[in-house]
Amino acid sequence: MSVQITNLTKEYGTRKALDGISFEAQSGQVTGFLGPNGAGKTTTMKILSCFIQQDGGEAEVCGFNTRKNPEQVKKSIGYLPEHNPLYKDMYVKEYLRFVAGMYNLSNKSGKVADMIEMTGLGREQNKKIGALSKGYRQRVGLAQALIHDPEVLILDEPTSGLDPNQLADIRNLIINLGKEKTVILSTHIMQEVEAVCDKVVIINEGNIVANGSLTDLKERATGKGIHITVGFGDDVPFDEKFNKEGVTSIKKGQALNEWIVTTHSDIDVRPDIFNFAVEQKITLLELSRKTYEVEDVFRLLTND
Repeated sequence: MSVQITNLTKEYGTRKALDGISFEAQSGQVTGFLGPNGAGKTTTMKILSCFIQQDGGEAEVCGFNTRKNPEQVKKSIGYLPEHNPLYKDMYVKEYLRFVAGMYNLSNKSGKVADMIEMTGLGREQNKKIGALSKGYRQRVGLAQALIHDPEVLILDEPTSGLDPNQLADIRNLIINLGKEKTVILSTHIMQEVEAVCDKVVIINEGNIVANGSLTDLKERATGKGIHITVGFGDDVPFDEKFNKEGVTSIKKGQALNEWIVTTHSDIDVRPDIFNFAVEQKITLLELSRKTYEVEDVFRLLTND
C-alpha cells in the first residue's frame, strides 16, 4: 500500500483528535477523505506529511515510516494544505524554480514549464503570486506539490475558490493523476467526491465511521433496499390497500398524501404502484425512486 495508517492517535491537551484510526490508500486510486470541521482530517494529513508527530500508532508512506524516515516520506509526497502558503512577492515562474531548487531537481526550467502547462498557469506565469486570484493561487500550490513527481499526492480542499471552468480542469487533472499516483483528497464538496473519488474514508470525532467504495457506502445508506416516493392527489390509506411481495415497509412521507415505500434490493414495485393508482382511480402526482448520494451518507454518519 502506498499509504498505510494503523491505530493512529493524537491528542491536543485533553482533546483526542484521532482515536486509533486505521485505513489505507492504494496507488491508482483517488481516496476521498471526508469529515465535518474538527473531525481530524487536517491532523491526519499533517502527520502523513511529517509536519507533526502522532502520539501513538503508525503511519507509512511508500513503505517509509513517518517517524523513523521523515526525509524519505517528504520526498515521496506532494502536499497542498488547505491554507496555501505561498510567497506572494515572488513571480509564479520564479517561485516554481525556487521549489524545484529545494528538491534539487535537474532540468529545473523543463520541470517548471511542465507544471505551468499541466496546471493551466501559462497566462499568469509572469505575474506576482500576490496579484493572482484565489483560484490561480490554488493552481500554483498544486504545481508546487507536483513538481518533484511524487508517488503520493495529499490535497486539502484543492478546488477552493475555483470558478466552474477552472473546477472542471482541476478535477480532470486529479482524475488523470489518480490513474498513476496515490491521491488523498479532502473536500467538503460532495459533488467533487462523486466526480473524482474511487474510494471514500469518512472520519467523525477522531474515528473512522466509513471506509469503502462509493457503491458500498450508498448501499449502506439505503440498507441495500429500494426506496420509492409516492405522491397521491387524495388522502389514501395506501399502507392498508397496497400489498405486494418484496415490500418491507410503507411509511408516511413529509408532504401531504406522500408515502415512502421500501423494498428488497432487487425489487422495484413502481409499475405495481402505477397500476394500483389506475385501478383505484386515484390521481398519481409523484412516483420516483430515491437515489442516495455521498452527501446523504455523509450526513447519516456524521450527524448526531
